[in-house]
Amino acid sequence: MNDDTKPQDDPAVAEELKGVPEDLLDQGGISLGGGMKELEEQLEAAKQEVLYAKAETQNVRRRLEKDIADTRAYAATGFARDILPVADNLARALEAIPAELRDDDKLKSLIAGIEATSREIDKVFGLHGISRIAAMGLPLDPNQHQAMIEVPSADAEPGTVVQELQSGYMIKDRLLRPAMVAVARKPD
Repeated sequence: MNDDTKPQDDPAVAEELKGVPEDLLDQGGISLGGGMKELEEQLEAAKQEVLYAKAETQNVRRRLEKDIADTRAYAATGFARDILPVADNLARALEAIPAELRDDDKLKSLIAGIEATSREIDKVFGLHGISRIAAMGLPLDPNQHQAMIEVPSADAEPGTVVQELQSGYMIKDRLLRPAMVAVARKPD
């Protein structure tokens, strides 16, 4: 069909267009070539929108899955923070028992019970991904250690942890509580 022929000049098209008002046909209200191109453009735009919507849905799904995994992994964080002082007190109790009392038959079962409780807390911590932060003899790591005091030391390199004042803990890969430490410095 060339530009000056009308679609209704084709006998097959004319048959289909019976009953359509002549003024609509003359105004270009029905333009087979232009209408088809416009429909194809709209279809292509709709396809792109569907692809974008699918990609966005997939991104939202991934974010939600990550959020759910993080929630499961770190659900014990609040409880762990609350129970850390209990673990600290058990460790202090064990450290405070003098060697001569450890051999006393009257206290052996009490000491064994405190040690068993401490081991059980460590086991539960392990089951929930809670681990103690290493500190002694290591360089100060501000991401895991909180320097409380500096201690003059000729034996240790400056900036090295020489005393652990309070244990630090991680939950999986996140800091639960920094280790409070004393750090070596050059003697005066």
